[in-house]
Amino acid sequence: MHNYRDEGIVLQGHKLGEADRIVTVLTRSHGLVRAVAKGVRRTKSRFGSRLEPFMLVDLQCHVGRSLDIVTQVELVEPFARGIATDFDVYSAASVMAETARSITEAEPQSRTHFLLLVSAIRSLCNREHPPRLSLDAYLLRAMSVAGWAPSLLDCAQCGNPGPHRAFSAALGGAVCTNCRPSGAALPDTDALEHMAALLSGDWERAEASDLHDQIDGSKLVSDWVSWHLERNIRSLRILEST
Repeated sequence: MHNYRDEGIVLQGHKLGEADRIVTVLTRSHGLVRAVAKGVRRTKSRFGSRLEPFMLVDLQCHVGRSLDIVTQVELVEPFARGIATDFDVYSAASVMAETARSITEAEPQSRTHFLLLVSAIRSLCNREHPPRLSLDAYLLRAMSVAGWAPSLLDCAQCGNPGPHRAFSAALGGAVCTNCRPSGAALPDTDALEHMAALLSGDWERAEASDLHDQIDGSKLVSDWVSWHLERNIRSLRILEST
């Protein structure tokens, strides 16, 4: 019998049978783990509430054939309690969790993604920055860690020094007038500077950005994520529709 113990943040849960739940957890050392938590939906469950989305936990699992089995859970930080009380914060956290799951599905080593997500969720829980700015900063950083960092100053195609106004997710970010393809987005250059501030962690500059530039930046970030993950993040689409 092979067991392992690791720290992880719960991303998702699905009902299984009458009392069990399948949980998806991004762990520090074992990557993305899907495991069965037996009996957690019963009212007398010892650790049901600890396996809700956004909880940071220390868990022990038994390795199974297709799904692992959760045998023990200890709560590290109850992020879910602070997130669930605010719709905007909850929506942003949901996008973060879905994006992290999509990025790490094919990555056996995901310690950096784990640390990045925990930091972002903790920031949301503590209301350190506006939820949408926290979300955009996380998305830009997560995509960069995955190898998809956008060019936000020089032309992504020819390297022509910027700033440039046009932005193309397909071509790698900012593009000059000579490289600009048909259909490229044409935000104000301040929107790209806003994105650069989010990516670098310059919160003073990011939070001082004009609201119009923040909105344009959010749209570009969403397009960037959808293009490179080759799928729509469902929770992001719902967030933008509201």
